[in-house]
Amino acid sequence: MKIGIVTGASSGMGREFVRQISKDFSSLDEIWVIARRIDRLNELQKELKDVYIRPIKSDITTDEINIIKENLEKYRPYVKILVNSAGMGMIGHFDELSMEDNLNMVSLNCMALTKITKFCLPYMKANSVIINLASSAAFLPQPSFAIYAATKSFVYSFSMALSKELANKKIRVCAVCPGPVSTEFFDKAEKYSKIKVYKKLFQSKPENVVKRAIIDVRRNKKVSIYGPLMNIFRVLCKILPHGFIIKFIK
Repeated sequence: MKIGIVTGASSGMGREFVRQISKDFSSLDEIWVIARRIDRLNELQKELKDVYIRPIKSDITTDEINIIKENLEKYRPYVKILVNSAGMGMIGHFDELSMEDNLNMVSLNCMALTKITKFCLPYMKANSVIINLASSAAFLPQPSFAIYAATKSFVYSFSMALSKELANKKIRVCAVCPGPVSTEFFDKAEKYSKIKVYKKLFQSKPENVVKRAIIDVRRNKKVSIYGPLMNIFRVLCKILPHGFIIKFIK
């Protein structure tokens, strides 16, 4: 059985990844969609007819994450594509955010992603793909987004290193690093503070970001960045001192 696995599949980027890989990876027998909101997952099951959708209700920041491991051990599938899309961010100064929210970002964005990748690797082989949703926030520290940017730097760095480690097995790894995307993400992210106005001006549509990511994966790119502005931003982060850029952003 050849499958895809998508975390954070109930909304936003994860949901869009499910829609697009159901069409672009036509050889899949199933897509396992993982999230806390089972009603949203069931909607996907009704919406998509190209492939069988298997909903898995799991809060992957808790011991419920082991449901994924148990299902892998039970069915022993060939994992063709893994999309680690689940993530969260909170805008605001570190000392203003609750301890719970700060640690939840680390738990979901870093620990859960690491565990699920480890669970899936024994079931992958040549031409399998791992897509990790990072962010353009990974390219430099961001005051008022400190923990989120740090977690996405982890995802970016981990993806680059893992890509090299798995090259001999011909398993591809791609870090997707979009700028602001128009999803439900900011509904929760603005719990403490509002998104900066200039970021609203540069929001992309999730379908465009995902389409770009799938194209880049097929071209064996290690990083996928949608749009010229974010590509310029990445270059600037490489050549200019981070302190200067941070001062300019502030």
